[in-house]
Amino acid sequence: MKSPLPLLLVSPALLLLPASAQNSHPEVQGGGDSMNDIATKLNNPVASLINVPFQNNFDWGGGPDDDGFQYKLNFQPVIPIRLNDDWKVISRTIIPFIDQQDRIGTGSESGLGDIAASFFFSPAHESPGAPIWGVGPILLIPSATDDLLGTEKWSAGPTVLILKQEHGWTYGALASHAWSFAGDDDRDYVSLTSVQPFLSFTTPQHTTFGANLESTYDWHAEEWTVPLNLFVTQLVKIGGAPVSFQLGGRYYLDKPSGGPDWGLRFSVTFVIPE
Repeated sequence: MKSPLPLLLVSPALLLLPASAQNSHPEVQGGGDSMNDIATKLNNPVASLINVPFQNNFDWGGGPDDDGFQYKLNFQPVIPIRLNDDWKVISRTIIPFIDQQDRIGTGSESGLGDIAASFFFSPAHESPGAPIWGVGPILLIPSATDDLLGTEKWSAGPTVLILKQEHGWTYGALASHAWSFAGDDDRDYVSLTSVQPFLSFTTPQHTTFGANLESTYDWHAEEWTVPLNLFVTQLVKIGGAPVSFQLGGRYYLDKPSGGPDWGLRFSVTFVIPE
């Protein structure tokens, strides 16, 4: 039986933490929201803001000879839906396209990976100064086009997010757990816990400096994967439309046998203001 690619429950809330702004910065209009409003909402994963990130991930190391390489493009549409005057649901989906060499054996694989879809139920109105939260289900879909790029298991479980924004700071954590409930009987069961604390600070020029841990524990393999991500993000306007750019690096504080050593990330997020 072939071993599945280690799976990370990575939420778009942590893979991309774009710019936020302080209220003292002059407003620049973009659609129905100012740039300050857009920057603040982008830092809030359960904000009412449609945005479409394209996240490019490059990882080096790992594999049988520790010289593997993986490129992963995560397409991550975020769509808020107002349920009523009191509640909303935020749909956040990660669709990964993967190309890798010498990560599993000495061959190469390329194709679509497993899709992760999260749905956060959150209050429609946020109280000033109060913590922001969302809770709901996460669903892992066995959509991989190569059996080495996914688990071949349907998995689901709960996910919860809590954060606070004040004086230019955004800090909080995302947690989730998924168990497999259907799929290929010849593949290992899935039981994954993800705990992802994050912290960032934003200047009045919409530049954000931040860090997060995208830690995942595989209960079947009894192994941690803990990459530390450091990044800088800038929110700008291009052709009148708000666009966020992020550049960062990561180092794996802990990893399974054959896991990568370090990586880079470059993201572009297109925003559709209300």
